Amino acid sequence: MSGYDLLRKTELQIDDIHLSNANLSTIAATAADVLGFERAEVLVVDYRDGTLVLDIHSTSVDAYAIVGQQENLLGSLGALRGVRVTDKTSVSSRGMLGWIALDRDLMTGALERGEKIAADVLRNVANRVIVFSSGTEVENGEIEDTNTPTITEYLTDVGYKVSRGEVLRDNMLSIAAKLREAAEIGGYGIIITTGGVGAEDKDQTVEAVMEVDPDAAMPYICHFEVGTGRHVKDGVRIAVGEYNGTLIISLPGPNDEVKASLEPIVQGLKAGFEKTDLAESIAENLRAILRKKYHSSSASE
Repeated sequence: MSGYDLLRKTELQIDDIHLSNANLSTIAATAADVLGFERAEVLVVDYRDGTLVLDIHSTSVDAYAIVGQQENLLGSLGALRGVRVTDKTSVSSRGMLGWIALDRDLMTGALERGEKIAADVLRNVANRVIVFSSGTEVENGEIEDTNTPTITEYLTDVGYKVSRGEVLRDNMLSIAAKLREAAEIGGYGIIITTGGVGAEDKDQTVEAVMEVDPDAAMPYICHFEVGTGRHVKDGVRIAVGEYNGTLIISLPGPNDEVKASLEPIVQGLKAGFEKTDLAESIAENLRAILRKKYHSSSASE
């Protein structure tokens, strides 16, 4: 279905149509059937001096269902008891509903071309990725950002177009603002952040994702006891959210954990995973890495 917003222009006017003891409910129902609306969505709101006005109680319309339907609509109405149409009877509207009176073959071709262009645009947007690293140490140049090159190389090899974003400050509201900006005006289908998902008070990335998407998936990859060391949160979580049609994936900072996340990300995207399944797939890989690290550390003691 090619759905177009009616933009509150919902009145359909039929001129030079003549009624004699006609049933207005039947007229509305017939118009709804011809134009692909539910019967309850179409009402006759006025008839005077040979002009009939219908109101469509719907916010959108299937363009293919209405384009070029003037002849069918008038023929169906003219077949009803008490309704007479003439060679001068016509249909008009100030908005999308006006497509009823246009040439069907011509407009169908235009719709198909427009849909192809729109699909190409959406495909290009879906393949555009921006990567944000985070942390004061990276921002000040104290440590090298190895994550952005790692992500860029991997995703570029599998067909994505990757851009480097700025370094995110350790501030929830600032991070949330940057995520919204990239999603709303950046033209990116995917945002990936690295760092800031830990259990310290400076780690604000997961909270920022939750700020822009309260329904974000945020699985734990490990747990801590609050108050041990600098831990003010009960564990490390990643996040997968969505905002304005853009997927947001927040990964840890260690480069080996970023590398381990890339394959499940790509596989999940190809499989069309919802954010909860994608987040859990990434988290499971990260948990396996942490178990290996813990085992190696224990064995060396």
